[in-house]
Amino acid sequence: MASSSNAKHKRIAEEEEDEEETLEELEGFDDFTLASSWERFISEIEAICRVWMVDGPKNLVEKGAECLSSQKKLYKVKSEMKHGTKLYSIEYYFCVPNKGKASFWDDYLHDLQLSFGVSDFMVIAPLSASGVVLDAPESTKLLSSVAIALTNCGSNWPAFVPVHDPSRKAYIGIQNLGLIFTRRFDADRIGSQVPIRLMHLEGLYELFISKFALYSVDFSASFFKVQFAMKLTYRSPPYESDDEIDSVDPEVNESKGDIVSPNHIKTQWDDDCPWTEWYSAEDPIRGFELVATWPGRVFESSLEMAELENASSFDAEKWLLCPIISSFMIDDSTWMFVGFASQIRLLVSALDMSFEAQFLDDFVSAENPASDNSKSSTTIPPPTVLDRVLKEIFHDGGHHSHHVEWDNKHSRAIKGAPLESLFAQFCLHSLWFGGCNIRAIASLWIEFVREVRWCWEESQPLPKMPSDSTIDLSACLIHQKLQMLAICIEKKNLNHDTHNSTESVGHTPSGEKLDAEADPFKEPVKDENGSYLRSYCHQDSEPSTSSSFNSSVRSPDLQKVDQVRKGSAGVVGSMMLLHSYQKMHAPYTQDAPIMTEDMHEERLHAVEVFGDAFSFSGQLERDILSSDMSAFKAANPDAVFEDFIRWHSPGDWENDDTGGSAGDGNNWPPRGKLSQRMSEHGNLWRQIWNDSPPLTVLEQKPLLDPIREGEKILHYLETLKPHQLLEQMVCTAFRASADILNQTIYGDFKPMKTRFNQLYITLASTLKPLQANNLPEKAELIGDLRRLCLVFEHIEKLLIFAASIHRKLLDVPRLSEPIFSDYFNFYLPKMGTSLESICYDQEFKTKQPVMMHERDAIASLFPPPTANQSWRKVLSMGNLLNGHEPILREIIFSINDRVEDSHYGSSIPMATMEEIQTHRMYIQGTSNDLWVALSVTSWD
Repeated sequence: MASSSNAKHKRIAEEEEDEEETLEELEGFDDFTLASSWERFISEIEAICRVWMVDGPKNLVEKGAECLSSQKKLYKVKSEMKHGTKLYSIEYYFCVPNKGKASFWDDYLHDLQLSFGVSDFMVIAPLSASGVVLDAPESTKLLSSVAIALTNCGSNWPAFVPVHDPSRKAYIGIQNLGLIFTRRFDADRIGSQVPIRLMHLEGLYELFISKFALYSVDFSASFFKVQFAMKLTYRSPPYESDDEIDSVDPEVNESKGDIVSPNHIKTQWDDDCPWTEWYSAEDPIRGFELVATWPGRVFESSLEMAELENASSFDAEKWLLCPIISSFMIDDSTWMFVGFASQIRLLVSALDMSFEAQFLDDFVSAENPASDNSKSSTTIPPPTVLDRVLKEIFHDGGHHSHHVEWDNKHSRAIKGAPLESLFAQFCLHSLWFGGCNIRAIASLWIEFVREVRWCWEESQPLPKMPSDSTIDLSACLIHQKLQMLAICIEKKNLNHDTHNSTESVGHTPSGEKLDAEADPFKEPVKDENGSYLRSYCHQDSEPSTSSSFNSSVRSPDLQKVDQVRKGSAGVVGSMMLLHSYQKMHAPYTQDAPIMTEDMHEERLHAVEVFGDAFSFSGQLERDILSSDMSAFKAANPDAVFEDFIRWHSPGDWENDDTGGSAGDGNNWPPRGKLSQRMSEHGNLWRQIWNDSPPLTVLEQKPLLDPIREGEKILHYLETLKPHQLLEQMVCTAFRASADILNQTIYGDFKPMKTRFNQLYITLASTLKPLQANNLPEKAELIGDLRRLCLVFEHIEKLLIFAASIHRKLLDVPRLSEPIFSDYFNFYLPKMGTSLESICYDQEFKTKQPVMMHERDAIASLFPPPTANQSWRKVLSMGNLLNGHEPILREIIFSINDRVEDSHYGSSIPMATMEEIQTHRMYIQGTSNDLWVALSVTSWD
């Protein structure tokens, strides 16, 4: 039973399977309701377009659409898709809403917008090396797919497909204008052998007419109302043309022999700029482009076009001027620009290597292994070059520039050497010596110090170093040391002269008499030690003009006192001595000893170590105070300690107001008392007074020993560590370079002035760690300095551009300022501190309108070509400007038609009747190149 039941079920199952197979065979057919690959491709395009349409321009920009213009008006979004085995990209170009009316020739327009007169559009192209469709059926299929997708979306965006060879810039396109009209686009290019007829406006006009004239006519005799607009671009010739330099008549050369006319000497554009002494900058402006535009006009015959071709460029409605920027202003590659910034960058690299050795000789010595790393890639210039550079550094032109006093407060905040100083000149020459490598710098410094030692040993003044007995503590330490050495050399020479004069006076014949009545104190007097003699005078004092340094005061009542009074600079007003009825005399005193920054730090450190600041400070000033007291005693033999305090420190003398005036001779002796600090027991000042003998400055020991201090300075220069030298060189190089550039004349460009002042502040803050004893990490320091070099390079480039545009447009300052402002805003995004190269694809295209009264000055930028230049060119285009034909001519022909007046309006409702553009042709080219874009509107 069980077996028979199983067999029955098995038979039933087999019968059901047979029935299903039979049904499948009977009902088997292709289901055409399922989408094909082409339909799926259209669907994908439609989905992408719907997303872009829903988002709209504003949201697309917020979602990261790519900006294609510096004015941020044209944007692009992109998507990729696959059809079969090929990948395609679909791009949507759109403009942000703009309230103003767009012009034919707006700079931000895409080539397709300008060529076909469209606004938003799409481009579909294969993802291949060429980026164009070479197969005609494939291009038609792509264009149809996009057109169907856009129709399904209800969009009227035009779509384009690049075709043929990429060099031809050929496109085909289509645009659905509702359910009635369709616009088709076609563009192609002739790259060579342009027909002569198409080089002239008359032939181009006839070419356009031929696209819509339906019958064979004589175009020259026919009349069609054609809308016309034209744009001509002129480019100024190079400023330093080799043709002009070399085109000297050989007969003239033979007649003149070896004499070369100065008119044919090639000069640089920046010959009189402040940086020319160190390098010649490439002109950032290679020339100018002048755009002349003619507005939309109606022409009815080709004869009118021929007349327009012969018209002057001055007849154009608008002139627009734009500078042609050199490539080094756009590219941030380090080798593209050579200037102070590029050389200081090399100096920073030398600073990085300076930490490898303890002494500068180690980098020059052939036996030292520490310099092996630098020898492989760096060299030392030959001795002849070294000697020449040293002569330039130590050459003193006989006058000192006022730039040391000129530099502003921002410059003085940078702890370097002043521009015209000796060390600053050494740093500037080092930038260009041997590629500014560490070995070249070390060899130059060693010879520099030897030359300084020669000046010291031969008692020759240090060139470019003032010896005015003051030390500029805001400068770097090396400059302070050289300042002090110059003072020591002067003092040493004065000591020698005083010694010789003393010997000569000792051997004066008895018959000769010195003029003791002469007044040697009309100018500041120097003692035998070279110090300028000081005299402390009361605010009401009137130094006697009859007093002399070693002569006694002529008073019949006080002959005994007058015979011992010495070193008097004159009477101190009406002040009287306390213990004798004598007028107080102000003495000549020695200057306080000059000190450099490190000497001040040593003294402050000593005060901190000893603890009692006041006591030790008085001890440190003991020599100076003792010298002043000795001179006061010599000038006032009857003076007491209280008299010295009244003269030297009036604040420590308290007058008794109950009596008469302290200086009134009728109320002698003066009444008053010492202050509390001067009255204390064991006062240091009183002790020094008691120990000080009455000596004039000529009899005293000098406070500054020039021989000892000079040798200490030379020892410092000879044993200076490499990194200490390079740190001060970096600071000085930045400061001196900035001061040189700041002398540039570039007009009233406020953005440039603001940026340069900010540069000084940035330099001071960034270089401040180099002034501290505890330097930051070397890697961090070098990184900061290299970023500073990049900032400096940006400012240097802008400054050179400002100088160039100011010179070239000196006659039209109204144009130079806005052009610089436009370029400044264009360059501003590059002015970061990133060490990576930032190269922008976009070019500077902003143009400035030229006023009618400025056209003559602008036309002078296009001088007539020379005879040598003219014969090389065959002028095939009209509209010349001072003999120069345009480098590019752009023309737009168009014709409009009212729908009801033509075959377009045969079956169209009256509500839709309006004027439409039926044909449009854009032509761009020269005599050797022609690109034509045609759009035709048809009624489907």
